[in-house]
This record gives sequence, C-alpha cells and structure tokens, in this order.
Amino acid sequence: MPTKDHVILEVGANEAPGKIAPQPWLTAPETKAVLQALTRDGQEVRFVGGCVRDALAHWPVKDIDIATPDPPENVIQLLEAAGIRAVPTGLAHGTVTAVAGGRAFEITTLRVDVETDGRHAKVEYTADWVADAHRRDFTINAMSSTPAGDVFDPFDGLGDLAHGRIRFVGRPRDRIEEDVLRLLRFFRFYATYGRPPPDRDALAACRALAPRVAELSGERVWGEMKRVLASPEPAAAIVLMRGERVLEHVLPEATDIGRLRAVHWLATRAIKVESVIPDPIRALAALIGPHPDKAAAVADRFRLSRLQKERLLALAEPAAVAPDMATAARDKALRRLGPELFRDHLLLAWAGEVSETSHLPHARTQGWIGLIAAAGAWQAKELPIKGRDVTALGIPSGPRVGELLSAVEAWWEEGNYAADRAACVAKLKELIAKAG
Repeated sequence: MPTKDHVILEVGANEAPGKIAPQPWLTAPETKAVLQALTRDGQEVRFVGGCVRDALAHWPVKDIDIATPDPPENVIQLLEAAGIRAVPTGLAHGTVTAVAGGRAFEITTLRVDVETDGRHAKVEYTADWVADAHRRDFTINAMSSTPAGDVFDPFDGLGDLAHGRIRFVGRPRDRIEEDVLRLLRFFRFYATYGRPPPDRDALAACRALAPRVAELSGERVWGEMKRVLASPEPAAAIVLMRGERVLEHVLPEATDIGRLRAVHWLATRAIKVESVIPDPIRALAALIGPHPDKAAAVADRFRLSRLQKERLLALAEPAAVAPDMATAARDKALRRLGPELFRDHLLLAWAGEVSETSHLPHARTQGWIGLIAAAGAWQAKELPIKGRDVTALGIPSGPRVGELLSAVEAWWEEGNYAADRAACVAKLKELIAKAG
C-alpha cells in the first residue's frame, strides 16, 4: 500500500508537473479503443477524477473515468458502432459504462448541478469543462487530462496533492450541503492523501453539518467508513472525526482508538507476513471492542452484508487466544475458529496489549508471531465420524445425536486428533453403552 509520504515525494519530484507520463492503463489497447470510439466525430474527451489524481501521485490506478460533451445517447451509439459494449449504468446523471477488453470505463457527460437536496442532484448537460470541474468535491479530484497526458488543473489540485492539502472546490459548506456524503469523504481523503494541518474551513463545515449524516443510508456511510479504516492512517482520521464532533453522529460505539492504532501498526509495519494485511472489518472490531450488542447495532445500522456481520459479531465475542496458550488449546481454537478468524482474534488481542504497553517482552512478542505462523500452517482436521454413524447404531435423529458427537469430538481433541475412524466409532459405542 502506498504511503502519504510516497504521494508527497513522488509528486514533488515529478520532472514534468501537470503531465501524466505514459503508463499501462493509459496506453492499453482497450483504453485506446474506447477513446477512438468516443472521438470519432471530433469530440474532445478527457480522463477525470481519481485516475488523474492517482496517476500524478504515482499510486495504482483502479477505476478509469472519462468525461465528454456528448450526451449519453450519443455515447452509447458511438461505443456500439465500434463494437464496444455500452451499459446504461446511470443515465439520469449522464453516465454510461463501456466494457472493453475485460475492463470497465465509466463515461459521464459534462454536467452542472441545478438542484440538490443533500443526497440527490438534478443535473443539466454542458460543454463547459470548467463548469463541470466546479461541481466536483475536492481540488485534487477536479483535475482532468487529455489522452496525451496533458493535465488541466483549474483549482491548483496538483499543488494540493503534492502538499497533502484536502480542500473543497469553492465554499466547503456549499459542497457538503449539495451532498452530505462529502462530509465523510473529506475525512476519507484526508486519511489517504492528507498531511497536517487539515483545512480549517473544511473542518468548520464538517463540524457544523455533522448531524446531517443521519440523512444518509447506512450503506453510503459504511462505504466511506470502510475506506477510512483501510487508509494509511485510520486512527488519525478517527481522532480527527472525534475532535470535530463528527464521530458521535457516525460511530458512537467507537471507544478504543488505541487498539485500532495498534492493530493497524501490526498489520502494516510490525510484522511482515503475507497473510496479515489491513482489513476494515477487523479495524471496526478493534474500535468497538468486545461488545456483541454494540457490534450488532453497528452491523445493522451500516447494513453490512451477512458475511461481514457474522465476522464482526464473531470478533466481538472474546476468544481465549494468547501467546502462552498450550498447543492443544491452540489447535482446538484453530479448528473451531478456522485460521482466518483465529488470526483476527490474535491480532486484536495482541493489539490490546500493545495499546497498553508499547514494549512487550521479547518472549511474548515471539509467542504472538508463533501463533501467526501456526495459523498459516494449519491443516483442517475433521472429526472422522458424522451424524449418520450415530443413527446407524440405533440412535434416533434428534438432540442426542449431537450430544454424542460432541462427546466423541472432545475425546478426539484431547487425544490430539490421533484417533482414526475405527477408534472414534469404538468410543461412540462405548458412550452409547454407558448411557444404557
């Protein structure tokens, strides 16, 4: 993951500021095919938004957005005429997605907002590139680039990117009132691209309008918060949100920022293990702490997916994972939790210790590292018998089957999983006989 220092140093060292050097996404055949289709009738098109920002910052470019004066109906015709699939993903806002070479390109008609309510905007199309730039949120997102890489920068976004300044385009309060989600986006972009001190006018607007976060859907709030939690400095962003009285309207359950800071440090700097990477659900669990009721409330409010909710609730339940645990207890926990959940629990427990004392004894640190290695090397072990083996011995289906399987499983685990199927069946018969 690139760091914010990487952004500052690379942009500052750029030999041709305001010019994007050729790079794979820019010169790829599918990119050229889409550009050729859109410019068939001589229209000017430009790359806009994140791909320009990240290319200038020497960050990986993920999404490619293109702007054009052509209305969406023309865009669809041009793409289809060139044999490129056109998906009308957002016609109400002038957006068409082109799919070429297995890659998606979001193409949006230049536009201006004529009416907003804090969540939705009514737009009109325009041919004015500067007017389109005026409706964007931050200066670093308002830059555009020609296919040749020449950058148009009406609000000094390049300078802001180089110095880690996250500034709204125009008056911050106006931009947030147009779309309240921009309030959370400010903290997300500051956590990812920003450098102290944060913009005072932006903070004042965020603080004043923070109660309006309640107008946003849980999905939209989580969409921004998960990016904050996956950013290079999530704890710093959360501290800033708390200081500006924003966090209480977004995540009042966040009480353990120290553990968030520690778990992020473990995943990014302290240990170099391929399986240990930053994760927003783990970070969210660190913030909330071992409180299942709070975790359930957050999961419902953010409308997490079923799998995300299950994982968050599992991490909110205390687990007896410690570096001095016996091998048998470790293996039992690995088998019951699975290596991924076991790893999450140990990272949270380790982070809890680090947040209280930054200098753990060497032996304890090595113990935690040993658990990481054990999770990575774990081979799943399955009980050699199943419910049908119990019913085959005359036990009717019902709770008794599960009770007998659990008893055999406990015996099997105590024996370090050495018993094979025959031995487990023998133990099962013994338990049935004892019960009469």
